[in-house]
Amino acid sequence: MTSTQSPTTEPAARAATTDALTELLGSVPQLDVRGTGPAQATIVPWTGTELVSLPQAGADDVAAAFSRARIAQREWSQRSIAARAQVLRRMHRLISRNEQLLLDIVQLETGKSRAHAYDEVMEVYNCSRFYANAAQQALRDETTTGALPVLTKTRVVHSPVGVVSIITPWNYPAALATDVLAALVAGNAVVHKPDTQTTLTTIVLRRFALASGLPDDVWQLVPGPAAEVGDALLDHADGVHFTGSTRAGIGIARRAAERLMPFGLELGGKNAAVVCADADIDRAVEGLVRGCFSSAGQLCLSFERIYVHEAVADDLISAFAAAATAVRLGVGFGDDYDMGSLTSVRQLERVQAHVADAVAQGARVLAGGRARPDLGPLFYEPTVLVDVPPTASLAAEETFGPVVSIYRVASDAEAIAAANALPYGLNASVWSADARHAWAVARQLEAGMVNINEAIAAAYGSVAAPSGGIKHSGVGHRHGVAGLRTFTHTRTIAQQRGMPLAPSPLLPPERFRTVMSLGLAAMNALRMR
Repeated sequence: MTSTQSPTTEPAARAATTDALTELLGSVPQLDVRGTGPAQATIVPWTGTELVSLPQAGADDVAAAFSRARIAQREWSQRSIAARAQVLRRMHRLISRNEQLLLDIVQLETGKSRAHAYDEVMEVYNCSRFYANAAQQALRDETTTGALPVLTKTRVVHSPVGVVSIITPWNYPAALATDVLAALVAGNAVVHKPDTQTTLTTIVLRRFALASGLPDDVWQLVPGPAAEVGDALLDHADGVHFTGSTRAGIGIARRAAERLMPFGLELGGKNAAVVCADADIDRAVEGLVRGCFSSAGQLCLSFERIYVHEAVADDLISAFAAAATAVRLGVGFGDDYDMGSLTSVRQLERVQAHVADAVAQGARVLAGGRARPDLGPLFYEPTVLVDVPPTASLAAEETFGPVVSIYRVASDAEAIAAANALPYGLNASVWSADARHAWAVARQLEAGMVNINEAIAAAYGSVAAPSGGIKHSGVGHRHGVAGLRTFTHTRTIAQQRGMPLAPSPLLPPERFRTVMSLGLAAMNALRMR
């Protein structure tokens, strides 16, 4: 059964997947987490029913996890890069054989549609492949030009930092767990705090890694309340990577700075799209519907603002509102629906509050604007608004739901200024039929990732390139060589041979200065680095 086939057309495959899920839930997943605290239930967003109940970790559990991980990391880091990469390749193949089970669990924990669950699985495929295949070159010793050619042998060494804390949120539990893969292949051990709502997805990924040859204690799971485990995750770590809110990220950055340890942060966004006067409207509408409503808008890269040139504004707004209304909203393990539900009551309440506040201040709803309890407790329609005043919460605060505001602009310059006006800078997109025009606009947008004639996948899906935010949207990167080296200390080791870099009996001070000045002048003339 492929990811595009509906279970209604493949009942035998659906039954097999259901059996696999039943077997998983009966295999005591509680033993996969390092937690001795009270159990917390994972609630299926579609139904409000319990999926699984898992123990939560406390500070002592985190300390114990670090102790075990630190012992395991010593042996793991001694394995060759090739051997560590092979674990990721095996994991890729194992996930492929169990793809339907992973899709089911992601949907059950997050409430998202099948297509949007596959976006997560695709990210795991891409990252496990890239990190495995790029690690050898990205992490091996590099020979560079020495202080003096021939006489100085210089190498750059990338060493694992040790034991890394990785904190991932509930909205993309499989996709964002790929930060763990980068840390592991770099030779680190990981103490991982997944969100309590989506821990089962992480348990399954970890089991795949163990079945692929990863030692048990190298990847530890410590789900638990931030108030209970947050300090311990920072106090014991040699480095930290966090995905979540800007407010929490600032606090983590402060603590990491106090300890002078490496950290990476992907934080909030209020992402903007710019639709130019020469855009292909049909293509822009199709792409922006995906960009605004993927995972019910619960995606840091989703678009909540669209700036459209007044020359094409009427056509785009009309077509976009119609397309949003046509999004098939519902629940199922097949492809009968385009968008699933929100994940928590908290997110539903935030979406409702932002829309109500905007409407009270004069905004108009062109599509959606309603919760749909007839479909399930956390469903909310894809929503499009215009005339949102700058004083509305919706104008500047991250909603993190299926809600987007559209603004008319008179020029590219006005659109760029408005897009850059907020303190966030995570993702952006430009829509134009003229490539040179689009690139010129894209270069002026203050975002860590900018897509041209695409919403998200072009930039984020280019896993060989770094992804991350600027301004209040983050520090550092995942993906690419930069993502692999996030979890390393970069050190320079140099050996001097023959003549020292100082005056000597063979080269008295005046002669030394003459020789060095002539040599450095020659290097400059030859444009040697």
